[in-house]
Order: sequence, then structure tokens, then C-alpha cells
Amino acid sequence: MQKLFKMTDLGLLSYYLGIEVSQTEGVITLCQRGYAEKILELAGMSDCNKSQTPMECRLKLKKEYEGRAVDQSLYRSVIGSLRYLVHTRPDITYAVGIVSRFME
Repeated sequence: MQKLFKMTDLGLLSYYLGIEVSQTEGVITLCQRGYAEKILELAGMSDCNKSQTPMECRLKLKKEYEGRAVDQSLYRSVIGSLRYLVHTRPDITYAVGIVSRFME
């Protein structure tokens, strides 16, 4: 015997996989503000200053072998979260790509 499932109209989509969706006539807006705030909290940067540019131009990063150790799993988690954030924030793609190089 086959079960039949009834479809229910849940209305307009408002939130999906960390993406806030706003729909008005002819316009759909996607935003990840809440998700971005969670990433900042996870990284301990909730009180950081805002910046117009995500990364200083021509900045050269390098590994510091004598510096203090970084929690690798936290770093990977933050980078993974930033990669997901790039879906609605293409302006940070370059900066996320640069810091992703230091995953090893």
C-alpha cells in the first residue's frame, strides 16, 4: 500500500541554509548578515571595526614559524564558513582565497 503525502503551502521563503531571503514584487534579496555575525563570534572578532575593503591591497602573507600556535580546527572551521559566506558576498572572495592558502 502506497502512502500519499499532502503538500502544504508554507508561504514565501524567508530563511534557507543560513541565507535570509526577502521577497517583494519583482525583487528577491539574499543576505547572510546573521551567519556573518556568527562567524565573527566564532573567531572572537565580534567587536572588530568595520572596513570598506576586505583586505589591504598588495598585502603579502607568510607563515610565521616562531609565532604562537593557532587552533587548526578552529581556523579550518572559520575558513569553511567564510567560503560559504562568499555566495552572497563576492567582494570577499579574493581575501578568503588568500587566507585559505594557509590551511596546511
